[in-house]
Amino acid sequence: MNGEGAPAGFRARVRMYRHGLGDCLLVTLPRHDASPYFILIDCGVILGTANAANVMQGVLEDVLQTTGGKVDLLVATHEHWDHLSGFIQAPEAFARLAADAVWLAWTEDPDDELAQKLTVERHQHLDNLRLSSARMRLAGDEQGADVVGTLLEFFGAASGGTTNDALEAVRGKRDDPRYCKPGDPPMLLDAVGARLYVLGPPRDEALIKKTLPSTKAPETYGIAAEGFAAEVVPYLAGEVADSPFSSLYAIPNQVAQELDFLKHYWSDDASWRGIDDAWLGAAADLAMQLDSATNNTSLVIAIELADGDVLLFAADAQVGNWLSWQDLSWTIDDRTVTGPDLLKRTILYKVGHHGSHNATLRAKGLELMDGLRLAMIPVFHDMAVKKHWGNMPLPGLVDALSEKVQGAVLRSDEDAPLIPGVKVTANPLYFEVEL
Repeated sequence: MNGEGAPAGFRARVRMYRHGLGDCLLVTLPRHDASPYFILIDCGVILGTANAANVMQGVLEDVLQTTGGKVDLLVATHEHWDHLSGFIQAPEAFARLAADAVWLAWTEDPDDELAQKLTVERHQHLDNLRLSSARMRLAGDEQGADVVGTLLEFFGAASGGTTNDALEAVRGKRDDPRYCKPGDPPMLLDAVGARLYVLGPPRDEALIKKTLPSTKAPETYGIAAEGFAAEVVPYLAGEVADSPFSSLYAIPNQVAQELDFLKHYWSDDASWRGIDDAWLGAAADLAMQLDSATNNTSLVIAIELADGDVLLFAADAQVGNWLSWQDLSWTIDDRTVTGPDLLKRTILYKVGHHGSHNATLRAKGLELMDGLRLAMIPVFHDMAVKKHWGNMPLPGLVDALSEKVQGAVLRSDEDAPLIPGVKVTANPLYFEVEL
């Protein structure tokens, strides 16, 4: 297939690239004249992927060949490396890709006051966490420093580029990028007969920061994590409000244990004495909070096909993002469309955040998808294990998807199953389903 035309007889094609732990999806919708309407949603892979630049070059070369060098809509969902890296890892290929329209979430709008507040906070936290990683190693907490460093990789730390650089590359494709807000009037693709709805991220700071299930009534699958502390920032600023001493005069434990004047404090099992480095443990919690809150700024799109069926692309949306869809409503001609209504008519679901525990709601999410035929999970479990995310994808969620779906669950790291009534193209580079 190429950009000059596409055969009639299908409602939609969704191509999920199998390039590693990351998202890159190419959606093809047929126009009435049978020519294709292309939507590219994200293009990234996790830091640490072998030969990542070559991998992403190959992905974008395939996009170029398939689309004839132009997509109708380019979507960058949120500021994480595994969704954006290809835009700067394969700059020559990306430069050759034209886009008629660019969509970003409202959280990336430089003229939006709340968006800028969230951006400033995120960048301050990133600076603090980069400093904390070094201080954790000085205090002897190699494991904690590794956890923080791994989470910082979502923002392109030590990669020769950042997520902000990648967003700027996407933004630069058009002079008029659209900053999408939930509840915006859906975009009707006249030549296709489909509508594009924006579900998230919510314009509510509290919901953006609600990333975990409720303790008493968990909304997701699996066991909810405990709430995280976020008290590390004052320490990373160099001063502690409750301490009479500047951090300039502090001696790390590892150093103090070697000083004759102080080593007697460690002459027996007196670890209970030490409290000066206890705050460092909160750095990993802060890093996880920052990672999750960024996921919750995901631009979520529902594509309503001409016959009413829906394709749902949830990016990495977590609990608060999902909950916000419950209150969305649009009036289309003489009918009312709501967030729950779109979920009920969803036939294809791009599973959120590679199948993690807090990125697919239960009662207000998957259980509403009565017509679900396909679930697609862009995941690479072996890499997730290397990153210490052994439950990605969460087995309980995969089981729930398998029970709910009427067709099959496609994982990018496994062979494609046979799906009755659905054409599946499978090769090492991608899976593509045709509906």
